[in-house]
Amino acid sequence: MTQRVDLATVMDRLTIDELVSRYAVAVDDGDWSAYRALFAPEGRADYRSSGGIEGPAAEVADWLAEAMGLFPVRQHLIVNRLLDIQDLGGYPGDRAEVQADYVNPMQLESGDDFVSGGRYTFSLVRLDAGWRLRTVVINEKWRRAAGALGGA
Repeated sequence: MTQRVDLATVMDRLTIDELVSRYAVAVDDGDWSAYRALFAPEGRADYRSSGGIEGPAAEVADWLAEAMGLFPVRQHLIVNRLLDIQDLGGYPGDRAEVQADYVNPMQLESGDDFVSGGRYTFSLVRLDAGWRLRTVVINEKWRRAAGALGGA
């Protein structure tokens, strides 16, 4: 592999890492136009394991805008990112997958806390405009709620 290919792979990895961070920031800030812009035209998201919906990114963004409105305070922490870029005989391809764990503390207007954790699977595609999300699948593994949400 040449240094030029190595550099291109490093640049892809950095760009993809930033895309995953932009995803978290868009959801936390409620910036649904930024959320939509992260996806390829055929992009889809699947939040069913956490009680949500699955569908086209624009439709899911509308659902998220309503659902996340219940939580004025939210912060995604996306960690342990494992990135696999398609390998075309030593050259990076135009598809990638990221698996990343998350912890998502949120708070209701009432002050009650809600925290969940699990793993995201992001599938990406390189377009003329750069890397974009093809699919986002959330696999919620646990949740903890206090106050009204936790039955306390």
